[in-house]
Amino acid sequence: MSMCCEWCSSENITKEAISVFWELPDGTKAIEIKETPCISCKECGMNYQEEEIIEQIEDQLFLIDSKVLENSLTFKELLEKPRLLKRNYFKFD
Repeated sequence: MSMCCEWCSSENITKEAISVFWELPDGTKAIEIKETPCISCKECGMNYQEEEIIEQIEDQLFLIDSKVLENSLTFKELLEKPRLLKRNYFKFD
């Protein structure tokens, strides 16, 4: 099954890794997450994260001690941060 851009439906897309900026769940600051997997559309120019990547980032930011989090780190470094809880117990799906 061929993938297409969620914005313009073009099939002219590639998977890349880019820097993204994400606000912490407590709203105290935004951080840069480098080398984040994304879909890049060559037709409309949109770069976006698939839902699975968004969930990984949001869950991890919710479950770690964000007070000691660097202002800039890689996606891999973020996911390797030790969690305060094993999973997001507030996610009911």
